[in-house]
Amino acid sequence: MTLRTILVCLTNTSSAADVMKCAAILARRDNAHVIGLHVTESLIVYPSIAMHIPDITYQTFATSQKGHTQDLKDIFDAQTRAEGFPSEWRHLASDTATVADRIVESARSVDLVVMAQEDDSHDRTMMNNLQERVIRESGRPVLVIPRGYQADTLGDTVVLGWSPTREATRAAHDMEQVISPDAKVSILRIDKATGDELSDFDTNDLAAALARYGHDVSVIHREQAGEKVADVLSHEAFEIGADLLVTGAFGHSRTYDFVIGAVSRALLSDAKIPVLYSK
Repeated sequence: MTLRTILVCLTNTSSAADVMKCAAILARRDNAHVIGLHVTESLIVYPSIAMHIPDITYQTFATSQKGHTQDLKDIFDAQTRAEGFPSEWRHLASDTATVADRIVESARSVDLVVMAQEDDSHDRTMMNNLQERVIRESGRPVLVIPRGYQADTLGDTVVLGWSPTREATRAAHDMEQVISPDAKVSILRIDKATGDELSDFDTNDLAAALARYGHDVSVIHREQAGEKVADVLSHEAFEIGADLLVTGAFGHSRTYDFVIGAVSRALLSDAKIPVLYSK
């Protein structure tokens, strides 16, 4: 299975080069078409609040957005100029929608979305929960690159967080477009190993299916032992030396995730290696 179209969402100059380097590794492998997307935020004016906004405010905001867009395009051009894969720059305005709405619209026609990890230092209304919304609403696998991550390989050594759910099942199959043909894949199941092959049939069956692609596949059981699931996943990935973590995302309702806490949200904030999410 190969990637044909990759959408790279460029939102911040501090992360754009790192995100592009990861996308380029995948694009080179399959000669995929890379779309660099930047969505310009709109100046939000709430009609319920009576206030006058001077013209100079609009002009200053527009000038700032134009300069930011050009900086991102320069980074995109610098990364793609010497590459052999096809690429295009796409600049959209959010207008009356949000940045996430525009990204989701573009994501529906691609194989993979690549984004930077959320940046807590930028508290902008239209950027809040951006990654989560794209994962939940686009219907496409989303690869999130950690802050400051420098990629030499991507998809060569993989940890797949597995449970018998729709989201994890989709993640297991979505990753085939992203990982190397000869990748080492560790299927991590966070529960107590029973030693009963029948009770663990779905995990062993998945391992056999992935091995047919040519991967070196192993099954690992780890007990949660009071740790957060996200921490167990991250620790195992670190121990193995993985360059990619794959997981199903947001298997519960937004209300449940907000009250109980979600593995997906914890990984979005704190993961140290790229994570591929499928919903």
